[in-house]
Amino acid sequence: MRLGIISLLLGFFTVSAHAANVERYTDPAMADANLPFSQAVRVDNMLYLSGQIGNIPGTLDLAPGGMEGQARQTMENIQTVLEANGASFANVTKCLVMLADMSQWADFNKVYVTYFEPGQFPARSAFGANGLALGGALEVECEAYLGD
Repeated sequence: MRLGIISLLLGFFTVSAHAANVERYTDPAMADANLPFSQAVRVDNMLYLSGQIGNIPGTLDLAPGGMEGQARQTMENIQTVLEANGASFANVTKCLVMLADMSQWADFNKVYVTYFEPGQFPARSAFGANGLALGGALEVECEAYLGD
């Protein structure tokens, strides 16, 4: 009996996983870069963005201006991916922030808060990280709910 219930549950989760609508997005300008990830993946009404760094679009060059310059460019890069998928920062439900230097948390926050309506911030986690892509000061990944 117990084995039958477990088999039934496993079958349900397998069918449910296959029933989801999954779409992958990579900016056409980045297609030639042949990166081993999608910039975003939509699963039904959720949009999962890969981590974004403060690189100038179409290049591997980091934005000038230290933490604040890279933070602004990172958020602009996120906005570009959101908009390409019919979303905005108002749809963002969760962010994960990785900082090369946690002492720059306040500098990051000065920029971050300007991208959301006052009091309408997503859930967020953050941690210090060593060796971010391209030697960047930060990386941010987000999830967004696209509605019914």
